[in-house]
Amino acid sequence: MIDFQISTRGKQLLRKQYHFRRVNGELCAWDIHRLIRLSKQISSTLVRLDDIPELDQNWWYEDQTVSPTPRALAAHMKLVQQVDLSFPILLCADGRLMDGMHRLVKAVLEQRDSVPAIRFPATPEADYVNVAADDLPYPDEEV
Repeated sequence: MIDFQISTRGKQLLRKQYHFRRVNGELCAWDIHRLIRLSKQISSTLVRLDDIPELDQNWWYEDQTVSPTPRALAAHMKLVQQVDLSFPILLCADGRLMDGMHRLVKAVLEQRDSVPAIRFPATPEADYVNVAADDLPYPDEEV
């Protein structure tokens, strides 16, 4: 099992973020910090990059109000440079990605075949349903 650290001594190590997915026509959002806490008792296994379909889908720019501008891509690349590939990605019970796209991109850039992953035996309930991303809480803590 991997020991994720979300914060230490009151300082945020992982920026506040959510995983969004449409389920039965409803917009569901999962708090990544909560998913990490829930995953701590689950062992990780290696997952082949070829088995992660999200690598070939529009992941970051599904929202029509957000465009893949060079500046937006650079912001993602900065995050890709900072990630630690020893932390597993998180998959729902169906094997779909819930957290870790920046780690996956780094793994692709490093020409890796696989990454550590934690797959939930049952997908956790969403934290929010039909709440816009802009309406979710994002604390102003340091990253």
